[in-house]
Amino acid sequence: MAKIVGVRFRNTGKIYYFDPCDFDIEMANHVIVETARGLEMGTVLIPPKDVPEEKVVQPLKPVIRIATDEDEASAQKNKDKEKDALRLCKEKVQKHNLEMKLVGAEYTFDGSKLLFYFTADGRVDFRELVKDLASVFRTRIELRQIGVRDETKILGGLGICGRELCCKSYLTDFVPVSIKMAKEQNLSLNPTKISGVCGRLMCCLKYEQETYEYLNRRLPSNGDLVTAADGTKGIVSGVNVLRQTVKVVVDNGDTKELHEYSVDELSFKSRKKQVQVSAEEEKELAELEDTGTLLSDDEESRKSKNDKKNDKNYQKKTDNKNPKNNQTNQNNKPEQSEHAESAENNEPKKRNNKYRRNRNKNNRRNDSQS
Repeated sequence: MAKIVGVRFRNTGKIYYFDPCDFDIEMANHVIVETARGLEMGTVLIPPKDVPEEKVVQPLKPVIRIATDEDEASAQKNKDKEKDALRLCKEKVQKHNLEMKLVGAEYTFDGSKLLFYFTADGRVDFRELVKDLASVFRTRIELRQIGVRDETKILGGLGICGRELCCKSYLTDFVPVSIKMAKEQNLSLNPTKISGVCGRLMCCLKYEQETYEYLNRRLPSNGDLVTAADGTKGIVSGVNVLRQTVKVVVDNGDTKELHEYSVDELSFKSRKKQVQVSAEEEKELAELEDTGTLLSDDEESRKSKNDKKNDKNYQKKTDNKNPKNNQTNQNNKPEQSEHAESAENNEPKKRNNKYRRNRNKNNRRNDSQS
């Protein structure tokens, strides 16, 4: 068993384990710990307790101290400086005519690094901006490109339900949400009805997905032949998923009657339902889908040393393979996608193929004339 204390660095961030040492730490205490980003102040959400060794990534970093009044004042001072830093950075962005939207600024606890979060449609070359900001703030500058869901998580707001956004209030991770979930729950595929403030599918579609899958498995499909407890047979014309009732059309010869039964009163051949999305629906709503958060900022900056070494070794290998792009990748954080790189590499090949086709056409024309 290993003794740990759970610390969170943001309101809705992940909880990280640290070694409490001999400190008398209680719930909601502020503590100073060392991370890959330097010294940071976090809030204790899990008081010291013993957990199995397999749930802990060794070695655990120790808690340096319980936050003092000076530490609290220093953290508040950093928050005040972040507002001025964000305002000044926006002015610099306009000066450099960069197509990027600044979302927030964050100082590390010891003030050794200043991070700016922004969103952009594509890749942004902000090297000159970083140099300009470094000359003003006299500290390390880091710009991080984030997605629209992360932007909404930072800014916050109210959802269509009238409550504070889930991602701002309590969600620690973004889970993938697909159009099939909306169809499984018989929701209208109107983008304005199923998308959130961020413009992506609402996270709450995932909450009841398992329940709808279970309830739908117990129901027959429209057009199925069912038999009631009294021996009456009919064709299913509709179902109510939440009430678990089935509307059945019974043919009495000259007339047809519509009866409503509970699903427990019917017997039918169950079959696995597959929710299918048409090509038109998928094309129209493709922009609403999101695969979730790949790697949060806190997780990226607080990875273990072994993970950091592996990332550096991988980066060296890729840099050696592409020496021309080495300088660009080091100075510009948002890396270019593999598809974009392959497209650039294939450009000369396309031009050569076009030249060959034109040459073959000319040869055929000359042969026909001769």
